[in-house]
Amino acid sequence: MQRLTLALTALLPFFAASAAPAQDRAGAFDSYLLALSWIPAYCAMDGDERDDPRCDDGSAIGWAVHGLWPQYDDGDWPEYCNTTERRPSRRETEAQADLFGTSGAAWHQWNKHGRCTGLSAANYYRLVQEAVDRVTLPEIFDSIDREFRIDPDIVEAAFIEANPALTRAQMITTCPRGEIVELRLCLTRALEPTDCAPALTSRECNRTATTLLPLR
Repeated sequence: MQRLTLALTALLPFFAASAAPAQDRAGAFDSYLLALSWIPAYCAMDGDERDDPRCDDGSAIGWAVHGLWPQYDDGDWPEYCNTTERRPSRRETEAQADLFGTSGAAWHQWNKHGRCTGLSAANYYRLVQEAVDRVTLPEIFDSIDREFRIDPDIVEAAFIEANPALTRAQMITTCPRGEIVELRLCLTRALEPTDCAPALTSRECNRTATTLLPLR
């Protein structure tokens, strides 16, 4: 009996190691999700606590990039992938503060999502900027000076009006607390708009009336 116990004990590390989840592999994904945050809502949720300068009074920032995220068609996504690319330097992340709000946010987006693209940090940041530059932000949101109750479909319609190539099937709005927080665009690996995978649409806001917080 003692001999059997010792044998089982010796095998435990092997089984524990075998049960560990595999690390996501850089470059192995199906599409991208470009997440644009409504900055007033982001600030109310956690941007203020992060001292994000986009949350300062008078900043008047509406839609801004949250991140460009690799996705799987089954609705899951890779994160913190193994990669041979070096980590971005502090200087490199500081140079992206205008795009992501803070250098810390730039680092986080690279560390969690960017490394999964298989690109270098510099090329990932360039790709994010290119994805954002391809989207025309609706001017109507530049004058939101009070709180609105709004149907998420109206937000999507405004983006379609500003970007006629887009369709509702290619975007997802989120409202986790009843406030419009993000609009997410489904993109191919070449950054072309594409219909969102059915598994992704489960994240869609299903309310008919949501709150749109005013610019600061």
